[in-house]
Amino acid sequence: MSELLDELLAKPVGPTIPARQVDPEKDFTRQIEIKGDEADVTVRGESFEDNESAATSVLQGQGLDTSEWTVTGLRSSEWTMANGSTGVSTRFTFARKCASVADRRPALDELLEAIHAHTFPKIAGMPHGDHAYIVALGDMQFGKIDGDGVEGTLKRTVDCIDKAAALLRNYRTRFDIDHVHIAWLGDHIEGFVSQGGANTWRTQLTLNEQIRLTRRVMLHALLTFAPLVRRLTMAAVPGNHGEAVRFMGKGVTRYDDSHDTESLIAVKDAADLNPDRFSHVEFYVPDTDELTVVVECSGTVVAHAHGHQWRPGKHLDWWKGQAFNRESAMHQADLLLAGHLHHEHVDSDGPRTFIQPPAMESESTWWRHAKGTTGAPGLIVAVTKDGRVPVKEVVSQ
Repeated sequence: MSELLDELLAKPVGPTIPARQVDPEKDFTRQIEIKGDEADVTVRGESFEDNESAATSVLQGQGLDTSEWTVTGLRSSEWTMANGSTGVSTRFTFARKCASVADRRPALDELLEAIHAHTFPKIAGMPHGDHAYIVALGDMQFGKIDGDGVEGTLKRTVDCIDKAAALLRNYRTRFDIDHVHIAWLGDHIEGFVSQGGANTWRTQLTLNEQIRLTRRVMLHALLTFAPLVRRLTMAAVPGNHGEAVRFMGKGVTRYDDSHDTESLIAVKDAADLNPDRFSHVEFYVPDTDELTVVVECSGTVVAHAHGHQWRPGKHLDWWKGQAFNRESAMHQADLLLAGHLHHEHVDSDGPRTFIQPPAMESESTWWRHAKGTTGAPGLIVAVTKDGRVPVKEVVSQ
């Protein structure tokens, strides 16, 4: 009976395949992924020590100079090899050493001297008027290596500010202007918080040096425009690159805790020391834990935001949502100025106008690699009165 049962239950089991001989070149996997200034190398071996030397060999095999790379992290785990023994799989994260960038960092004294070298003469007489002249700029990201670097961005920013001052004369032949408003729309520094600090190697200046450049460019704008008008206003809003503190990629302090706005506050403190010269100048930043600020300019309520608060193309939807809250200053806004997206964009909905100036930096190299396009840097000047903005012009180098 048991023989019959065995016969009926029998099944065609496959033959036993003997284990193949171990070939280190095939059984110990090697994988490398390079992203800009970071490289991930995964290797499998019999020990961690074997993997460490193998990872270096992988870098060399890609033609990379291992002296320019350093290990910033690793993850190791055991795995069962084909012969049944235990192996070790290790993933090494490499980053380029910062020394090569430090060697190429620009001379800060020369950059600051370039700012002081620019002067603008006073105009004869101080005109009265009922129009305001707006200068909107942002996204310098001082410290960034991309494009023409810190030197190029600084020179472009100062040149465009000077050109905007020269254009004021031209527009006064068409409009009665006695108020200039300068809008600093965020991301004036590159900082070290963006992308979890992944931009560190590509940033040539220290954080304090980036802030110092921002502060002195703002001071240059103050000294250039203050002698030209009866009323000068300057407003700044926080950008994502200018956030003061992030842990684990998240902002952990108040929303108004920003190097972008603190730079303008420092300029205000300096101006307050000379009331005879700057009593007609007003400075504005967002209230505690806020991201936006509004300023009245010749009957036009001008709102300022960085632009990282909405998805691309959704600026009017965001504005409508903010305006729905009657306690929000956005409820009264006629004109919204914003940065962040690095390209010129002018839009309107009924009587309300949206203006996004280009970035002042020449390009984002990451964006050029991804999309193929470079920047078209500059700032935007506009003339406004009673909620209308009849003139908008891009000022470039």
